[in-house]
Amino acid sequence: MTSPLVLIIDDEPDILELLDMTLRRMNMRTRSATTLAAALDMLREERFDLCLTDMRLPDGDGMMVVRHIQQNCPSLPVAMITAYGSLDTAITALKAGAFDFLTKPVDLQRLRELVSSALRLSSKAEPEPDTAVDDPILGLSAPIQQLRGQIAKLARSQAPLYISGESGSGKELVARRIHALGPRASHPFVPVNCGAIPSELMESEFFGHRKGSFTGAVSDKPGLFQAAKGGTLFLDEVADLPMAMQVKLLRAIQEKAVRPVGTQQEETVDVRLLCATHKDLAAEVAAGRFRQDLFYRINVIELSVPPLRKRREDIPLLARHILTQLAGRNGLPAPKLTSACLEQLCNYRFPGNVRELENTLERAFTLCEGNVIDAEDILLSDIASSSEENLSLGDIDSLEDYLDDIERRAITQALEETRWNKTAAAKRLGLTFRSLRYRLKKLGMED
Repeated sequence: MTSPLVLIIDDEPDILELLDMTLRRMNMRTRSATTLAAALDMLREERFDLCLTDMRLPDGDGMMVVRHIQQNCPSLPVAMITAYGSLDTAITALKAGAFDFLTKPVDLQRLRELVSSALRLSSKAEPEPDTAVDDPILGLSAPIQQLRGQIAKLARSQAPLYISGESGSGKELVARRIHALGPRASHPFVPVNCGAIPSELMESEFFGHRKGSFTGAVSDKPGLFQAAKGGTLFLDEVADLPMAMQVKLLRAIQEKAVRPVGTQQEETVDVRLLCATHKDLAAEVAAGRFRQDLFYRINVIELSVPPLRKRREDIPLLARHILTQLAGRNGLPAPKLTSACLEQLCNYRFPGNVRELENTLERAFTLCEGNVIDAEDILLSDIASSSEENLSLGDIDSLEDYLDDIERRAITQALEETRWNKTAAAKRLGLTFRSLRYRLKKLGMED
């Protein structure tokens, strides 16, 4: 088997020699170019498995290399080499399609990790025959087809990615799919709900700790960054991070290193960071609740997941898939949906998105008679339907009861999303823990 071929573009002899020597020790073949013109000629003449390019070249810059590769050989991973501290340049390169970046002076361990990851990506350049079959993101609507195309493209990059979308729209599913299609698929995918970790434990949970560093630390413990080594760390509800933790996360992203609690030694970490929240992160920045510099670092590229109401034509397919899964788990045949039932589902706005569809069908699956689910078996919330602009006061017998229903629904959703962690649910709703306890008691929801 022929060893991989790497194109190195840099006009500094010392850098060329260092990269060439390191790659050859990794059993790679190399070609070197000291100008943009020479590099473009080589790219036209030979097929490479990886390209490493300096930002500054005598007759151009590395961005021209990135754009040329994107247009002419998009399956070729290209990494940018930038001066230390030039993160803005690196982010520009990532947005233009670069796979990853290195800073000078080049860290050889980081270089080896980048090359290994890029070559795994290069080997996946040809689509696998079962990719479509295994796709967990269901739907044939235009928004989903567009999302699927964006996922395939973004899976090839190592750029930090911000996944936006409403609660229940499937942000974690999208993150898992990006991981599965990328070069890190054989390494861990570690999902974290930032709103469910007590603030006093966050630093230890994220970065790990050493034995004896605090009361209860009876042994060394790796953090979430270490657990995701070589893979993907998915930070869900990142807007819920307290300010002090935002500072530490920013440093970890910039330095690609973390410092476990109880030690002065930093550990390098090789992870791809994916973040998500149902909140408007730009609005959180404007309100002073989220650091602007962290926002720029995690929001190199934004991927928006469409709400279910924007792809109603996918509801029948999703509903049948959900019922098939429910039937399989319960050892029963999958019930059929009547046309009246499907019409009712397709006309509903689903403010809770796919998660609400799943909950609705699970109730119907449990309560329906026979093996058929009809319109009357679907208990859709009148609250969400009447929250439209054409709200009919005739639907409201008591304003107090109506508002209590809205409050009960919001609290239930927050509790479900935080796995019934009341502290995290209160934070999600913008309430104090005491205020949430009061409301739970008032609404008859207290245990």
